[in-house]
Amino acid sequence: MNKNKSDYKVISKLFFGLLPYQILLLIINSVNAIVDSLVASNFIGKDAMSAIGFYAPFNHLLFALSIMLVSGSQLLVGKAMGKNQMQSVQRCFSTTLVLAAILSAAATVLLVGGAAADLTRFFVANEAERPAINWYIIGQSLGIPALVLGQQFFSFLSLENQTRRTMLASIVCIAVNVATKGLFVIVLHGGTFGLGLSSTVSMFAFLAVMAQYYLAGKSDMKFQAGLFSWKDSLHIIKTGYSGALSRFAEMFRCLIVNMLILRCVGSVGLSAFAAVNSVMGIFWPLPFGMVAVTRMLLGIYIGEEDRKSVSDTMKVMLLQGGLLQCILTVVLMLLARPFTLMFYRDLSDPVYGMTLAGFRLLPLCMPLAVASLAFACFGQAMDKKYLSVLLPIMDGAVSVTVFSLFMIPAWGMTGLYIANILNGFVCLGVVVFFAFRRSGHLPRNIDDLLLLPDSFGAAEKERMDIEVREMPEVLEVSRQVISFCESRSVDRRRASFAGLAMEEMAGNIVDHGFNKDSKEHALDIRVVHKGDDVILRLRDNCVAFDPLERVKILDGKDEAANIGIRLVNGIAKDVQYQNLLGLNVLTIRI
Repeated sequence: MNKNKSDYKVISKLFFGLLPYQILLLIINSVNAIVDSLVASNFIGKDAMSAIGFYAPFNHLLFALSIMLVSGSQLLVGKAMGKNQMQSVQRCFSTTLVLAAILSAAATVLLVGGAAADLTRFFVANEAERPAINWYIIGQSLGIPALVLGQQFFSFLSLENQTRRTMLASIVCIAVNVATKGLFVIVLHGGTFGLGLSSTVSMFAFLAVMAQYYLAGKSDMKFQAGLFSWKDSLHIIKTGYSGALSRFAEMFRCLIVNMLILRCVGSVGLSAFAAVNSVMGIFWPLPFGMVAVTRMLLGIYIGEEDRKSVSDTMKVMLLQGGLLQCILTVVLMLLARPFTLMFYRDLSDPVYGMTLAGFRLLPLCMPLAVASLAFACFGQAMDKKYLSVLLPIMDGAVSVTVFSLFMIPAWGMTGLYIANILNGFVCLGVVVFFAFRRSGHLPRNIDDLLLLPDSFGAAEKERMDIEVREMPEVLEVSRQVISFCESRSVDRRRASFAGLAMEEMAGNIVDHGFNKDSKEHALDIRVVHKGDDVILRLRDNCVAFDPLERVKILDGKDEAANIGIRLVNGIAKDVQYQNLLGLNVLTIRI
């Protein structure tokens, strides 16, 4: 039995089990963008590329809108799940879907109406280019509801442990996009309207695969339009807006930085920067995916007021996730020359050197970004404004822009690349500064940086954590539970009840759950004494099993059947069961 690493290992396994699916969602946009560009440049022409470029800022805004809704609802649903408040879960789920539908429908009407009225004339002077742009906007905009709603369903399915369905939806989306591009653009010669419409069809296919799970009535979360609440809508937006701040800030940063590049380096610098970013965009889903998983886990553990699991989640992202990102960074830097040769082959051309320098320097931003993103996510989950608001603004715009104002005129594109690296150190410095300011001493570890309030969850002396892997350990756990309770001055009767309840339920999990399949299993046990409550929490990665449902099924039948479960149900003040992200979580109050 390991008292220190049991929960950490469970969270680590869960974290990296969920990560590939979150990365896949983010990669969809990159893959579809590459497909769009290839088809546009090879089968339509430069007008189509102009249309894609013109629509890009709208795409950023829509993605920011979606992130705001996803992060807000994910945190609120996770916290409600952690507290086992299923009515709140249903209300937030229903409100999010209605709100997403309203906002995305409004965006569609505005963009389609604007394109149909040729309002692009205020931005595009060339009359010959505008029809292609307008038709592309109309084709793309029809799919906005599917895009925004699809992202919401993706996050909810992850919370319901339906990751295989999310993967299927992602594959279907990419396949449909490629197939319809060929049909609408190459076969039917639909031009930019066909180019945009194919993206719309692929988004609806993406949505349909996920929505089918809810329409079939298999889900724990049920959509009820009558549960929609404007008050809850504001709560979702208030909780989620900080998650989208960096996206908005990046738009302003890009405008200023691009202007500096054109003024100080010229269009050749912008070409080099675009080439580097096009490749880096394929690898940024790793840190962004880690943020999505971290937000999902933090929501649940904050709802449970599980102090150690909150800390362990952050440690997994920063230490293990950070190490993974460092390895990827080294690989990217080693591939700098091959990446550069994909775009420019003339070694004497200045653009070659600028691009090569970008591939060698910009990857260094990514490990630092992991830390910045992790603490911004933690700040959002814990409602720490100095982290959730200040960090995204600093990281998204202010820091890079300030450094670029001085360094691009002095060192050209190399100055811009170094400015991005320095930005990472500044953001990390902000986290350390606030930790020092609030604690009065320099942080010595990750827990010092988190500054979890003393009132949050159970302090170390108020809890005991144990990992069980074999049946002989169960009796020892029972004795340890009794000993822990007595050391906390819990009366002997309740201490004995706690030990008995733990022996019965832990024994049942190890004896039956561990043998259901050939997978490796672990039982993570936590005993908490806080106030007047003795709380036993058992978390395992076995096949889903709800002991409360078993008691209902057996009610009035053979009294000897499942006597252990009946006994625990009788001596406990309260017993609650949940299946969260594929883990059985049983909470018993004595």
